[in-house]
Amino acid sequence: MSSIRTILYPTDFSETAEQTYPFACSLARDLGASLIVLHVYPPPLDHSEAVARRDPDGYEEDLWRMLKRYEAPGVAGGVTHRLEEGDAVETILRVAREANCDLIVMGTHGRSGLSRMLLGSVAEKILRKASCPVLTLKKPFSTPESAKEPA
Repeated sequence: MSSIRTILYPTDFSETAEQTYPFACSLARDLGASLIVLHVYPPPLDHSEAVARRDPDGYEEDLWRMLKRYEAPGVAGGVTHRLEEGDAVETILRVAREANCDLIVMGTHGRSGLSRMLLGSVAEKILRKASCPVLTLKKPFSTPESAKEPA
């Protein structure tokens, strides 16, 4: 019996994250685990941005629509969608602790050099600070037809 019962999949809606999602779903399905799909958005930078986000058909509603696209048929443990405001690293770590996640599956952009130093690496910080295992995928991941059935 697997000790992985809950998998956290944080996404920034990037192409790298999108390509990691089928792998997270396959793991959840094959292990009989539940899957939490999380998007963390930054707090507003100023008052005008905060006001703009209050529009009922605005910012958060768009994020919820994007988040709800992540469906996972066949995941017996079910899929939970979470939208959180805050620092990406701290929020991902907090959600992982609160939900007692056994694994975090996330994509990484694979930046190096100056761009990594300037932009930082959320995945690297999660790898260093998470209390559970973290699986990162750097390159686009294609799911072969044979992987669509449980192992």
